[in-house]
Amino acid sequence: MRNTDAMSEGADQIGTIATGALIAREVEKARGSGHAGHGGDGPCANCGAVLAGPYCHECGQPGHVHRNLHALVHDIAHGVFHFEGKVWKTLPMLVTRPGELTRRYIAGERAKFVSPMAMFLFSVFLMFAVVSNVGGGKSVTVEKPGVASDLAVATAKLDRAELRRAKAADAGDIADADERIATLKTKIAGLQELARQNAGKPVQAAAEPSHVDPNNPVLKIPIVGGIVRHAAENPELVVYKMKSYAYKYSWALIPISLPFIWLLFAFRRDVGVYDHAIFAIYSLAFMSLGVVLLVLGSRIGVPTAIVTLAAILIPPVHIYRQIKGAYGLGRYGALWRTSVLLIMTSITLSLFASFVLYLGSD
Repeated sequence: MRNTDAMSEGADQIGTIATGALIAREVEKARGSGHAGHGGDGPCANCGAVLAGPYCHECGQPGHVHRNLHALVHDIAHGVFHFEGKVWKTLPMLVTRPGELTRRYIAGERAKFVSPMAMFLFSVFLMFAVVSNVGGGKSVTVEKPGVASDLAVATAKLDRAELRRAKAADAGDIADADERIATLKTKIAGLQELARQNAGKPVQAAAEPSHVDPNNPVLKIPIVGGIVRHAAENPELVVYKMKSYAYKYSWALIPISLPFIWLLFAFRRDVGVYDHAIFAIYSLAFMSLGVVLLVLGSRIGVPTAIVTLAAILIPPVHIYRQIKGAYGLGRYGALWRTSVLLIMTSITLSLFASFVLYLGSD
């Protein structure tokens, strides 16, 4: 059990570190792209190169480095408003001319627009914030209320602990499993006694929660069976953990989708993986912002039929316009690639959802 918990904690930390690193990189890029510093003489404080102007020609750091509170406040304000100024140039194009935005960014027009990764991180953060706080989700309950339910959950956990004990080969794993089994048996005995006191008669603990069929052949598959049982024991907790992991690992959608996009242009030599990455990141950013608008629209009373129709029609239309403009395709070429890409998108989301479900049910 300690190994399993350590793996879960490690995965959680990896997701947090990766997301934080991406955010930090984009913030640093925004901060470093500010106005010119004062001219300086002598070596650069960062790399030691001889300065020939307000910026170091080797590493790009300003020649004059401020070391006071006012400079810190200035850097923060400049980073925020510099980002905001680019947003109002990038966002309209992302919505109305996504293909042109993708093509121009790939061609080298970088200073005018928010970088794809910064836009992606911003939109994903906004999406999860809105879905979690406005979407009307239920609060998390770690275990179901009631003695009978607690008894069923504890019994199911005991069965899994005994199974792990039977498969354990390392002495440390065996000791951990024995400790876990002893704890669960003590808990079950206490719950059974409490049930007798409440009901005045012995209570037979169920081997599994009532809505899980232990004879289902799917449950015989080790990984799948464990996920199904855990989700059945506490679905609210699994959903909560899935939301958390989905946010931390949202960047994984990019590498998952790249091979599928590459297949659409496998015989074109004028585009490469970088081009596909920019296309994918901008597309994911738009879809995340679309989810935000749909959730907010549903919340303020927009008819469900309109929200559903928008969710069905807008994504394929946007993908068609983006892929047509970004890769310079004709109508037919853009149309069939859009159709194939929609299928590939379903596969990508299924793979990502399976990955998040696996992490959330651990």
